[in-house]
Amino acid sequence: MVENGDSVKVDYTGSLTDGSVFDSSIGRTPLGFTVGAGQMIAGFDKAVLGMKVGQTKKVTIPSNEAYGPKNDAMIAVFDKKDLPQGMDPKVGDQLQMRSQSGNLMVTVTAVTETNFTVDANHELAGQDLVFEITLVELTKKQ
Repeated sequence: MVENGDSVKVDYTGSLTDGSVFDSSIGRTPLGFTVGAGQMIAGFDKAVLGMKVGQTKKVTIPSNEAYGPKNDAMIAVFDKKDLPQGMDPKVGDQLQMRSQSGNLMVTVTAVTETNFTVDANHELAGQDLVFEITLVELTKKQ
């Protein structure tokens, strides 16, 4: 059975509560990580605890154990005149911006004649996530 500190490999499919799939390892190499080492969102780490090789489980991870709530402080509006010449952002574009803590990726969420809005929240922030997880391999901690 999986315990904190064990190394595991899992197959998974992640979806939103409406059933739309946002990621899956099916058909790819299983995802490997050390349980409890902070490599995964907290709810995913907790979900594999106690699993046995070959076991599959479906869990719903609340947003506070996934990517957290949406943070309005990470949404900003900028004036288009401050953009480099020729740059024309469109809704959905990913941009890299500089902040006091370094570079971060943002998504353009709105564009008007004079300004544009960006969101630096993780795209899954504020959402409860559903994972179907199959434990493929378990290496006990030494």
